[in-house]
Amino acid sequence: MKLFEDRISSAVARVRIALALKGVEVDSVPISILGAEARSRSPGYLAVNPQGLVPALLTDDGVLITQSLAIVEYLDERFPEPALLPADPAQRALARSIALAIASDIHPLLPPRVAKRLGTIPGAQSTIVADWNRHWIQEGLTAIDALLSRQPEGQFAVGNAPSVADIVLFPQAINAERAGLALEQWPRVAAVISALRIIPAFAANAPLPRI
Repeated sequence: MKLFEDRISSAVARVRIALALKGVEVDSVPISILGAEARSRSPGYLAVNPQGLVPALLTDDGVLITQSLAIVEYLDERFPEPALLPADPAQRALARSIALAIASDIHPLLPPRVAKRLGTIPGAQSTIVADWNRHWIQEGLTAIDALLSRQPEGQFAVGNAPSVADIVLFPQAINAERAGLALEQWPRVAAVISALRIIPAFAANAPLPRI
């Protein structure tokens, strides 16, 4: 399998964490997403993934899977152990809902293409992108922390093992810290991230800082 990726992407980090947890190796195809020379917008990559986004996974059967959560669920079905979704239906739905609250409601407001567009708004101050990012991270993680606080105290977001909820939460929390936001303001989020930091699959696959 081939993974088209840029290590600065939190969406890529989700897939890399899932692969590491499963012990599955893939061929990495670097696709830069920043700057004027970004390969993600090149004709060659657009021929692979018309969205021009990462990650994208090309299976051994020649099937291209885009969108990080779709890739993670594909990996979970193809390589069942360890399971990334709880067996209990309610817990499974909760893990998915936390993952989607980040992947669908926080992340889409933060990627480089959004920052690039914000920078073109007439009269926009130079700090608009940083302020924008902090606002949506703050609002989103506050809601996530409230959701986690309704669950029994545990080491992970849902249940007694890392799930898709942790896989999506971890990269977002790392980026929150880099944006200058202290995780301690979200006690349950901070506790989960503290537990995940010591798991090699998570620690080794956090999104790289943007240079």
